[in-house]
Amino acid sequence: MKTNSLTLLSAAALALAVSFGAQAQAPAKLSGQDKSFLKDAAEGGNAEISGSQVALTHSANADVKAFAQQMVDDHGKANAELKGLAEQKGVKVSDTPSITKKTEIKMLSERKGSSFDQHYADSIGVKAHEDTIKLFQKEVDKGSDADVKAWASKTLPTLQHHLEMAQALKTKADAEPK
Repeated sequence: MKTNSLTLLSAAALALAVSFGAQAQAPAKLSGQDKSFLKDAAEGGNAEISGSQVALTHSANADVKAFAQQMVDDHGKANAELKGLAEQKGVKVSDTPSITKKTEIKMLSERKGSSFDQHYADSIGVKAHEDTIKLFQKEVDKGSDADVKAWASKTLPTLQHHLEMAQALKTKADAEPK
């Protein structure tokens, strides 16, 4: 009888140890700031890609197409990294832009010629990158997860370079006759 009790007690202790071990392996709980950042950054990257894919098919301007292709490539790579980081942290992120951005991209796609180029350079180029830089800088300054902050910090210089490129593109596009 004592052997059965001891065996049961040992089995219970082992189950408890395994249970605690599994909990220790679970991803650390992220702050609201870090979760919001991951979700907003994914939606923003998706909007950059979607808007730039529209530019690749709608624009006849070589500069616009070159910028758009770089945005598809760079934001595609960044989004893949972001998605992997989010999965590692137990956060589900979207594969599409926000509803607001989808609407903006639809309206953009209805423009033609230089009007399209100017609007793309302004909205997807300059304004989107200004907003994204603010989002990433906030994560660097106020985020609490070291991995998420490090990724934001590593990605920020590329976004700043994109903004400079977008500003130059906007200047050229604005000089086109309407």
